[in-house]
Amino acid sequence: MSTKAFASQADLQDKQVSFTKLSDHAYAYTAEGDPNTGVIIGDDAVMVIDTQATPVMAQDVIRRIREVTDKPIQYVVLSHYHAVRVLGASAYGAQHIIASQDTYDLIVERGEQDKASEIGRFPRLFRAVESIPPGLTWPTITFTGKMTIWLGKLEVQLLQLGRGHTKGDTVAWLPQERILFSGDLVEFDATPYAGDAYFRDWPQTLDNLAALKPEKLVPGRGAALTTSEQVQQGLAGTKAFIEDMRAAVEEGVRAGKDLRAVYKEVYARLQPKYGRWVIFDHCMPFDVTRCYDELTAYPDPRIWTAERDRQMWEALEG
Repeated sequence: MSTKAFASQADLQDKQVSFTKLSDHAYAYTAEGDPNTGVIIGDDAVMVIDTQATPVMAQDVIRRIREVTDKPIQYVVLSHYHAVRVLGASAYGAQHIIASQDTYDLIVERGEQDKASEIGRFPRLFRAVESIPPGLTWPTITFTGKMTIWLGKLEVQLLQLGRGHTKGDTVAWLPQERILFSGDLVEFDATPYAGDAYFRDWPQTLDNLAALKPEKLVPGRGAALTTSEQVQQGLAGTKAFIEDMRAAVEEGVRAGKDLRAVYKEVYARLQPKYGRWVIFDHCMPFDVTRCYDELTAYPDPRIWTAERDRQMWEALEG
């Protein structure tokens, strides 16, 4: 038997939600390291970035939005394809669901497997899972590289600035207010999940985010960052974790060690520095496996299925 409960199945503690005002146009829905949702309020419409995992959970986001505006929620943006970010989309009744073409392609390729995998890993984040409609969340608009949406006079840029957390990562940028919604490219006091990541690319992508010089940033997990100092801290912390992980795995690979041996060493090395971050124990087996894959035989992430999740966990934690 595994010594640790699988993934986050033992994480049953509800988190305290915050709805933080960043400007007259921007809000952050955060919950102590659970997945965040961004809200942009334009002159005539509302845009939501990442939806929560189920329609019932999305209702709490909608309730907070309705406390500050009665404008229609016309746009939902998917920062990437992970189920925990997208399966609440139906609750918003938005006219448009927007994602990068790369994200669309990943939904086609692995959406069903990812849905089953994520629901198994983290039951608490899929509260009222039965409220998710059958099938997958499909974008109605896709773009490559850059798309600009005008919410009246408010400019919203949707940007692909490089691969990192996934190949489809999209950020939302308010250039007039220097506010960035990063999705899971940036985490704060929360462990980056890198099971579908590009370790080689992620640090440069973070530099590309930093080059925008954001003054406020809504990360994928963790508190909203409301000063440029906090933004730098969030970017630097995420980058350090990715680089430390890659360096440690690379050392093991060069020494010809197998995945289990590398995992034990990397866990021991990173735990003192990052072990207090949210979901550290959940992410580490997936992160090390993907990094090992990338450095050995798989430039692109392999598909996680519910079965593969369990086999990997048993091999590394059993």
